[in-house]
Amino acid sequence: MSDFLPTGIQLTYLVAASLFILGLKQLGSPATARQGNVVAAVGMLLAIVATMLDQHVLNYEMILVGLVIGSLIGIVAAYKVQMTDMPQMVGLLNGLGGAASALVAVAEFWRLLGNGEAIPLDANISMLLDVLIGGVTFTGSFIAFAKLQGIMSGSPITFPLQQPFNLSLLAAFIAGSAYLIINPHSLPVFLGIVAVSLVLGVMFVIPIGGGDMPVVISLLNSFSGLAAAAAGFVVMNNMLIIAGALVGASGIILTEIMCKAMNRSLFSVLFSAFGTVAASGGAAGSARTTDQSVRSIDPEEGAMMLGYARSVVIVPGYGMAVAQAQHSIRELADQLERMGVDVKYAIHPVAGRMPGHMNVLLAEANVPYEQLHDMDDINPQFEQTDVALVIGANDVVNPAARSDTNSPIYGMPILEVDRAKQTIVIKRGMSAGFAGVDNELFYKNKTTMLFGSAKDMVGKLVSEVKQL
Repeated sequence: MSDFLPTGIQLTYLVAASLFILGLKQLGSPATARQGNVVAAVGMLLAIVATMLDQHVLNYEMILVGLVIGSLIGIVAAYKVQMTDMPQMVGLLNGLGGAASALVAVAEFWRLLGNGEAIPLDANISMLLDVLIGGVTFTGSFIAFAKLQGIMSGSPITFPLQQPFNLSLLAAFIAGSAYLIINPHSLPVFLGIVAVSLVLGVMFVIPIGGGDMPVVISLLNSFSGLAAAAAGFVVMNNMLIIAGALVGASGIILTEIMCKAMNRSLFSVLFSAFGTVAASGGAAGSARTTDQSVRSIDPEEGAMMLGYARSVVIVPGYGMAVAQAQHSIRELADQLERMGVDVKYAIHPVAGRMPGHMNVLLAEANVPYEQLHDMDDINPQFEQTDVALVIGANDVVNPAARSDTNSPIYGMPILEVDRAKQTIVIKRGMSAGFAGVDNELFYKNKTTMLFGSAKDMVGKLVSEVKQL
């Protein structure tokens, strides 16, 4: 039995890894994402059970206490956290994952130091990498959480000689690591590089603006996976290495997709201090950066435009998320479909504050997956669309990205709603988006503005459409 146990554990790890890969594949489509979550969760359950049977696990009581406490926190968070706050929750989970991985390295170093054991070179390098990636992920993710939650400014935070200071921190970490490779039992130096890694995480995220948060969340998610893989090398656990590598690789791929959606390089996202959050705008008629006029309508006029259209494309944005308007939008779409209107949804990859934010919100309202269309699919259809209904979206529909070479968002692929025959924009006021630039769409001849909260205005549209 004792000979079979290690083999059985490794075989269980292999099955769990296969389920992880299958789950990731299913997460690539909104139609199969929930099933993919379940498949991956089953894989993780198998991995946990197999690890608990490992002969190296000595204190089951403390592990069970941790499982109970963590499970209770997770259940409460899953029920209490609003969908609009999901980016912040993802940021926290990324940070906690990084912290857990870094603590594994710290604990292993402490154990070897306390036992007076020699620290092999490969284990030493793994611990150093784990401390660096885990520490950066921990503090960087909490800074991202603070920016998204409004605890600190979402604007880029910069100061003179910031990059040289960051390079000095990185050089200090490398120098400390080199010293530990030569003299691996120096506790003060080890604690010093742990502190440096934590400061590096803060300095990594503070110069990044709110508009780039979807990319940062995705990148930090990748870092948390890489930290877990490094922890796997520290404790020599194959399952942790595989799971961490999968998360790291998928996070990097998603980060690249997000950068392409913004037509920017990862380097410019991280180091250009782009994405300044503009001052919050007021109500309709507040001060604007242009003397052009806008045309506003009331819900009755908007309902007539929508109800008598043959095709409507709904474009959700972060304003929809803030107002929790997804259920009202689904009700509006159902009412329009009963009247014979063809309704579709246009989803921009960076709409919202995290990758897939709009898909998650619309899935919560049970919007049919086949009605969701990505940017490449829907853009050619706008010229044949009677009405494009923009709900709380801003930068991702700004024509300046296509026409104004002086605009900071020039070249960013957008949803080309201005090509539709008519465009209705539901928005509280004339404030700029995350990029801090005025939106040309609002002043187009074919654009009408419906000022107010997304949930209130969509609710009024539903009432008016029912009376047509």
